[in-house]
Amino acid sequence: MQKILRKLHLSLRFLHLEDEDEESIDVDTDNDEDEQQQLQQQQQQAASGRSRPSARPLFNTTFDKSLPVAHSYLGEDLEEVRGRTIHDDEACISLPIITLPSVILVPGQTIPLHLFQSHTVAMMKNLLDKDKTFGVITTSYSPDDDSSSMASIGTTAEIYSIKDETDNQSGIATVKMKARGRQRFRVIEFHRQTHGILMAKVHILPEKIQSDYLDGARPQSHYKFCCCPTQQDLVVKTAVDRNGEILRKVNMLTNKQLDKFTSSYFTQWPPWVYKMYDTENLIQRIRKELCSWNESLKTEVSGMDPVDFSYWVLQNLPLDDSRRIHLLSIDSAVQRLRCELSIMQNCSILCCRKCDLEVANKSDVFSMSLEGPLAAYVNPGGHVHETVTVHKAKGLTLIGQPSTENSWFPGYAWTIINCSQCGSHMGWRFTAAKRKLSPQKFWGLCRASLIPGINDTDVLVL
Repeated sequence: MQKILRKLHLSLRFLHLEDEDEESIDVDTDNDEDEQQQLQQQQQQAASGRSRPSARPLFNTTFDKSLPVAHSYLGEDLEEVRGRTIHDDEACISLPIITLPSVILVPGQTIPLHLFQSHTVAMMKNLLDKDKTFGVITTSYSPDDDSSSMASIGTTAEIYSIKDETDNQSGIATVKMKARGRQRFRVIEFHRQTHGILMAKVHILPEKIQSDYLDGARPQSHYKFCCCPTQQDLVVKTAVDRNGEILRKVNMLTNKQLDKFTSSYFTQWPPWVYKMYDTENLIQRIRKELCSWNESLKTEVSGMDPVDFSYWVLQNLPLDDSRRIHLLSIDSAVQRLRCELSIMQNCSILCCRKCDLEVANKSDVFSMSLEGPLAAYVNPGGHVHETVTVHKAKGLTLIGQPSTENSWFPGYAWTIINCSQCGSHMGWRFTAAKRKLSPQKFWGLCRASLIPGINDTDVLVL
């Protein structure tokens, strides 16, 4: 009888949950029971001497990752802008500049903007009739002498979606827009026009492509082993008996004795030296390192050339401004990938920038957007935040009540979070407003508020 009553109770509970599935629910501000159970299991494993796995396993995500990329909180009626402008490498040009505190735009990265200043709004409208390109430079504040400085390295941004609005009551014109990073540049000089627009003479930085280091030492017969296996000629050796019956077929590519580094034996350096500068090897090692952070990240990077891949990694690493600018200034994808790999191998935790309190582990980083775990978002006040998403965080204090207004992740409510030790703003906690969304909660940490826990003595600096 007790078993029958228990089954009846579970059936009624299941039907009740189905009725409430489409309705909004209150956001739970307490820790989930499954996370507490997982923590207890980890403590038991630590007590029994079993080590914790190095990477967080894959989990089921029902959230549509294309929604954050659309930046729907800006509105659904932005006008698409066609065309693309590419400046010649090494060219010296004059660009209008906008400065964004603690935002370092990377080529290929999308940046949303909500502009209010009249001269900046007018500048963007004028650019639509020209090349639709402007420059983005970060600014940093020094509390010691109460001054701010602009970086000498920046990135051109090209408008691809825009909407201008005018407030009926105040008459103030505003612009909502989305732009994409294109080319790196170095500032030669600044000057400000009479109507307030900041202009800069800049030098477009080239992307230097490294040649094959073993090209001069490689025999002609070795070249077919240097391309992708799908591009190699299929070489099959067949053994037959006296009657012509096939005894065995051998695919020579699967049993090849040579590779692209074999010709290094004709030089004074061993193969491992050349592998350190091989783009395919570097990309493979970085992908393996991403999997050691979180297995879900391995699906984010595919089909990219070395240059685009190096910029994707730079965009998504939660680095401080100085390291990010240094990587952006490197002109070679090979050298950039080597530095990124060195940083990833030596980074273990994410800390508060002001007090060094640990707030997250690298294995907690995961993607809620198609662009990757770190992306730029803009709030209604026009402030741009580069935000990295993590499964778990600690040492943080919730401020205020959850709100779904202007949420960067549709279907989630945000709550402000501060560092529990120094009180500085760290980002937001996002909680699902419906039961069917997964994950039920996650954290969005501001890159400007973080500093990676890195062993600087082992990091490669070029």
